[in-house]
Amino acid sequence: MRLVPHPSEHEDATRPLDFDEAEALAESMRAFATGSRLRLLWALLDGELTVEQLAEQADLSQSAASHQLRLLRQGRLVRVRRSGRHAYYGLHDHHMVDLLAALRHHHEHVNPPAPMPLPDGATARAARSR
Repeated sequence: MRLVPHPSEHEDATRPLDFDEAEALAESMRAFATGSRLRLLWALLDGELTVEQLAEQADLSQSAASHQLRLLRQGRLVRVRRSGRHAYYGLHDHHMVDLLAALRHHHEHVNPPAPMPLPDGATARAARSR
């Protein structure tokens, strides 16, 4: 899957936001505001899944997963494909892969992991060796 849109695919992302576009973007970002929705989106990084599969992977009841998926569909973050009696959910498009990766990378950047604790006595030895 292509991770970066071709430059001719969109307008310049650094252009100023007008009021309406800012409000529309803010509304889209609200869909990322719960851990359960993020877990559903992350589960879809591997491809299409049914509600049952998504509920299991996201540790949600089927009812809760269905409700969250409805909100994600309304926000155009996921799409649904029906095949017979089954509904398969997937990320709306390749931009979602980029966006989820950027969210995680930003979080890791501003929240670096805590340093590993030194073994007992290592601090004293390190101080003496200076």
